[in-house]
Amino acid sequence: MLSKLLTTHKIKLTILSVLLLLWIFCLPSPLFDVPSATVVESSDGHLLGARIADDGQWRFPEIDSMPFRFEQCLLLFEDEYFYSHPGFNPVSISKAFWNNLSGKSRRGASTITQQVIRLSRKNKKRTYFEKGIEIIQATRLEAGNRKKTILNLYASHAPFGGNVVGLETASWRYFGIPSNELSWGQAAALAVLPNAPALIFPGKNEELLKQKRNKLLRKLFDKGIIDATTFELAKEEALPGKPYPLPDIAPHLVEKVRKEHSGKHIKTTVNFDLQKKVNRIAETHYYTLRQNEIHNLAILVLDVETRDILAYVGNSPTTSEYKNHVDIIQNPRSTGSILKPFLFSSMLQSGEILPDMLVADVPTSINGYNPQNYDRKFYGAVPASVGLARSLNVPAVRMLREFGIQRFYNILGKTNQRYIDKPSDYYGLSLILGGAESSLWDITKTYAGMAATSNYYTQSSGHYRENEFSREPSYFNAGIGFGKEISEPPVWDAGAVYATFEAMQKVNRPSGEEAWEFYSESQPIAWKTGTSYGFKDAWAVGVTPKYAIGVWAGNASGEGRPGLTGILAAAPVLFDVLKTLPHSGWFLPPYDEMTEAIICIKSGHQAGLYCDETYKQWIPKNGVRSPSCTYHHQVFLNNSETFQVNSSCYDLSEMKQKHWFSLPPVMEYFYATQHPEYRPLPPFAPDCVRDGESVLAFIYPKRNETVLLPKDFDETIGEVVFKVAHRFPDTEVYWYLDSQFIGITENFHELAFSPKPGKYLLTVVDAHGNRITEKVTIVYP
Repeated sequence: MLSKLLTTHKIKLTILSVLLLLWIFCLPSPLFDVPSATVVESSDGHLLGARIADDGQWRFPEIDSMPFRFEQCLLLFEDEYFYSHPGFNPVSISKAFWNNLSGKSRRGASTITQQVIRLSRKNKKRTYFEKGIEIIQATRLEAGNRKKTILNLYASHAPFGGNVVGLETASWRYFGIPSNELSWGQAAALAVLPNAPALIFPGKNEELLKQKRNKLLRKLFDKGIIDATTFELAKEEALPGKPYPLPDIAPHLVEKVRKEHSGKHIKTTVNFDLQKKVNRIAETHYYTLRQNEIHNLAILVLDVETRDILAYVGNSPTTSEYKNHVDIIQNPRSTGSILKPFLFSSMLQSGEILPDMLVADVPTSINGYNPQNYDRKFYGAVPASVGLARSLNVPAVRMLREFGIQRFYNILGKTNQRYIDKPSDYYGLSLILGGAESSLWDITKTYAGMAATSNYYTQSSGHYRENEFSREPSYFNAGIGFGKEISEPPVWDAGAVYATFEAMQKVNRPSGEEAWEFYSESQPIAWKTGTSYGFKDAWAVGVTPKYAIGVWAGNASGEGRPGLTGILAAAPVLFDVLKTLPHSGWFLPPYDEMTEAIICIKSGHQAGLYCDETYKQWIPKNGVRSPSCTYHHQVFLNNSETFQVNSSCYDLSEMKQKHWFSLPPVMEYFYATQHPEYRPLPPFAPDCVRDGESVLAFIYPKRNETVLLPKDFDETIGEVVFKVAHRFPDTEVYWYLDSQFIGITENFHELAFSPKPGKYLLTVVDAHGNRITEKVTIVYP
């Protein structure tokens, strides 16, 4: 008998244990295995946009708190004893069971917890067996979760009519506001909907929905939850009807989030007010640009310090015909001149140039490549900073040749230009003029990296942190903090960056900004424009100590348009965005990364022995490696200063010693036309013996240049115009092609001639016997 009792007891314990285990593991994990919509918020919680869930339902990700008003409405309407039952209400179940048996009415008795279980089981057919499963799982749900969690599950998965699922979705779709801003009337209307979601269809059952809502409002009043005034006002509120479209403030960023974090609720770093302002700026300029058949525009604003995205306009509000869905910020486009500041910083850092050092701007031919300035003019020589500020192409190409294409290409690699991915030889010297492609994303974050380098070095008393250019812009706070300090600059040192920004601040503002000089004093910015070949891409990028702004304008199709230039199409957008940003001052000079030098005023070099006019300037620390001035010479003149003289023709005691600024002939030829104050060196007196002074130089053709014979419209072969520069233009110059004399020039040394194709030796001799020669190859086009 005892053994039977023990066996029976063991069986009971086993059965109880099995039942307990079944109860413990009766809930699926996760409880709701359904896709969610992608929801994107601004940094201050405003909805930027959302994308529908993969199953076609507007179902926002689960909420973590329920608004007070909706909770009160829900509890009074659905489950007044929610906080006191274990997941089911025995009294309600008994009443419902009796009514159903007696045939008086069909009455449900489900608690909110049971309704959560029913929703998770996808509303299976109601049977007593199914009701039993609901009760068991409801008790398990209650045992493992807080009541608030269960309420949040209900609010996240309850149906609200059509394909609207969840409280937060319903609040936006029916009232255009977040759920925490629902009024009592709105909260009550939404609380009754999950019980009968079909009531929501516009034009149908509105009176029944109103009765249900008002009955709930009366109950709230009777319970003392709302006062009489609130009760009367709530009854007059509009009912939910046709769903509102969801906000779409930053559509291309929302799409980017959807691709990278589908189904998540992401709180971004975007500043909501700024985003709306930048949207309006984009819209305004789009309407202007489209008059010139320019249909696409992109704007990116970054926080320099954190690289957080503050505003993101991936495209203009154009139509699908003009590819409004394309996120231009992420797409590669020809860079135009936008890379020039990177070369300028590189050469400053290496000490190969100084900010105001003269660089040549003369006709240039390099292996058949003939760069031209935008205005088709040559200026002979310009300070490097002016060449950058005016975006002159010829000086930039000559500087890149001097610096080295591969060397510059390697530096660009450190800035993570993802689309500059072909070998350096593929790009050649055109790399600096738009021969490569990059994205507004990569370019803007590189400029931001430069600004951050300067900021951090200055603020931390002589220490850099980890490579600023490896930090990608972020649209949500990923906990990015300060990197560790290192002893070497990341790409460019702060001294080179500061000198570059000083040059970039001097760029002329676009037309219409007549008061830009006054404005720049209150809101200075270092900025650069770029225009690609064929007028297909217009760029403008600028930085302040706090913000980096990138703008691109053009056509996504790649169609070029007259007037599609950085200064006309993109720069006005940049300055409108700048006006919306708080003032952030100017960059502090990083004196520890700079050194003070004596600079020649006229040449911009370190002052040499013969430089009479100088000034002190803070230059990048490696600038001391740059050569002293080579353009100032000591010369000896006669009494009237009309001739150079020497001991072979003049009494030493009567010579006048002068320090003279003099450029090489070709540079001088173009420089003098822009600088009326420039005085060429006087010629040597006729009876003086000279030491082979170079007074002649070819302008066209240059060394190793192939000359193309031009054709007229009627296919007649035209003339070639040969050009030389002479230090003393009035001198007669004699021209020879091989041994054939072909002409004389005076004052303007340009000679038109119609040679046959072939290889020749071009010789030019002046009246004093100075001679230059050049091998030329002449071909038909």
